[in-house]
Amino acid sequence: MRVGRAIAAGILVLMVTGAVIAFGLGPLDAPVRAPEPQVQPETQPDTPSSTEPKHPQPPAATERADERARMVEQQIARQRRGRQPIKDQAVLRAMGVVPRHVFVPKARRRQAYDDSPLPIGYGQTISQPYIVAMMSELLELKEDAKVLEIGTGSGYQAAVLAHLTPNVYTLEIIDPLFERAAGVLRKQDYGAVRTRRGDGYFGWVEHAPFDAIIVTCAAGHLPPPLWEQLKPGGRIVIPIGGPYEVQRLIVVTKQLDGSRRSLTVMSVRFVPMTREE
Repeated sequence: MRVGRAIAAGILVLMVTGAVIAFGLGPLDAPVRAPEPQVQPETQPDTPSSTEPKHPQPPAATERADERARMVEQQIARQRRGRQPIKDQAVLRAMGVVPRHVFVPKARRRQAYDDSPLPIGYGQTISQPYIVAMMSELLELKEDAKVLEIGTGSGYQAAVLAHLTPNVYTLEIIDPLFERAAGVLRKQDYGAVRTRRGDGYFGWVEHAPFDAIIVTCAAGHLPPPLWEQLKPGGRIVIPIGGPYEVQRLIVVTKQLDGSRRSLTVMSVRFVPMTREE
């Protein structure tokens, strides 16, 4: 997810996680031929898949637990400054467990549980906790769902998703962020998350179809490859709009007959999705 600073229109300040770089504009259903990208091999899960989901147990979860509890209670589960409270109990539990402070640069760790985004380097940010929780809730993941994240960034969003389902796939386009996030995920018992360095516009066709896709950067249109890789009945959470203008955070659901149903959640402002040259 290539992300920079993002400011929500109106009463809510939003920032997004991750770091997929922008992509150009085009018609919604324009046919696109995928290039032959040079990508690094994906990471493999540390443990084989099982019918019983593995619940991550990050070692750093024992640290700063009181701060996370306050974060969840005050920033996420409570109606505040016009925000609708997050009600999904699985999401709330995940937000209370994932050690956000290990996903931010050391110089910023004192602010890790503040109600704000934080820079993670390379012009990117980690989203404020409420936005991570809200987008996770909008995915409506079941325990065995397969979810694709476009833009790994710090790895924090992927870690939250890993508490909701064992089938998390995440793409990052910036090499240093990819390496750092993959390392932190492994150290914090999120080794089952599959990570790959690559252009998120084209998704991850080898592991398609997905039950849900989360995009954390603004696109001028819904990328057709992502739509093709979504299962019928699945949903994509994505900001849609032109670069450097107010966009719409929308949930696009693929109906069983293949048609689309879109729901606008709020007005937001994200940095644009970009492609590799």
